[in-house]
Amino acid sequence: MSSRLLALLGTLLVLGACKEPAPDPAARAPEARRYFGAAPDGKLRVYFFDVGQGDAALIVAPNGTTVLVDSGPESASRHLVNRLPELLTKPLDLVVLTHPHVDHHGALDAVLRRVGARQLMEPQLPTAPPDYDALLTKLGERRVQVVSPAPPTSTPNAPQRLNLGDGVSLTILWPRAPSEPLLDAPSAALEVNSIVMRLSYGETSVLFTGDALAQTEEYLLAREVPVQSTLLKVGAHGLDTATTAAFLTRVGARAAVISVGAGNAFKAPAPATLERLKAAHLEVFRTDEHGEVQVVSDGKSLVISPQRLKQGTPSDMRYTLVGQGPTPLPDFWAGKPLVEKKPVVEEVPVEPVKTTEAPAAPPKEERNNKKYKGPYHASRKRDKFHIPDCDGARKIHAENLIIYKTREEAIRERRPAQDCNP
Repeated sequence: MSSRLLALLGTLLVLGACKEPAPDPAARAPEARRYFGAAPDGKLRVYFFDVGQGDAALIVAPNGTTVLVDSGPESASRHLVNRLPELLTKPLDLVVLTHPHVDHHGALDAVLRRVGARQLMEPQLPTAPPDYDALLTKLGERRVQVVSPAPPTSTPNAPQRLNLGDGVSLTILWPRAPSEPLLDAPSAALEVNSIVMRLSYGETSVLFTGDALAQTEEYLLAREVPVQSTLLKVGAHGLDTATTAAFLTRVGARAAVISVGAGNAFKAPAPATLERLKAAHLEVFRTDEHGEVQVVSDGKSLVISPQRLKQGTPSDMRYTLVGQGPTPLPDFWAGKPLVEKKPVVEEVPVEPVKTTEAPAAPPKEERNNKKYKGPYHASRKRDKFHIPDCDGARKIHAENLIIYKTREEAIRERRPAQDCNP
């Protein structure tokens, strides 16, 4: 019996079925107690991180429940170890590894040593590579609960739904073992059985597809699985082996995020995929071009804010996707596809902040005594914020100036600058 199976047998639990509370990772790792994230603000947020050639996204529910979807390659460790604590107020509630590819889990060990996690969901595929088995064994030894997606035992035809609170849910669409066998693809068994899940909040939804391929999409369409979503996270980094025209039609999204590294060896995203996205009238955001992509939902619409905008786009541009209306998922897979009203993309300029309304910065002596509470300055063209009288802040042109009254406001959208360490 492999070390992976031994680890899983010792830790395999169904989400929500454990009678004892999960151990607090912060109690085992003192460094995981230091978090800088702001308190929940009543909105659903999704951060698609720029991790190079790989995938990593953070879901933050309105009540503060957090889910990390993949962790990117090992080369992304330093970035995520610094970025995640800015967005978290406690250890991660759940980590989802969509499949055992190192560009989706390479940074996880470093990330969890820094921020901790209660549970980890992974697809439990029989052909996982040795490095992935070793990672799961290590996490099991740290008493992270390792679980696998599975339909409810009492209703095996129903989808598995994870309640994140305040009306937010994650529905696992694939895989569905043991109710349904894994897809057979000798050369791509890991990809076609990636975890596919739908995040929903009110009238808005996001579809996560991991590295799922056309074979996965065809199976979901044939089973009439409800995949309709407002925003699509494109599968397989935009390679031509996924994101079929039929799948795009059924999903009905109006925007898509592609997590991809600049100049990658796979030449992703493929021109054919981009053409299909264009033909489906999707607004496309790429992490290699746009940097980190932030998505905020109030349950009625999604607002997308890329870190970098295309050349020629106004610097205060935001993209709003109007939700397609309530789309409750059925308790079974068979049946006719859902018919939904397609959302409309609206480009909404943000009113510039008037500099005359900002309070003056207190003297340096007060800041050195850690009494400084704001304001903070940032440029619309940069992802960092500053104390107003530091050198970096003085270089910001008036037309690009953004002023945050508190650090809590600034940290939600940007990172602290290293020159003044606000």
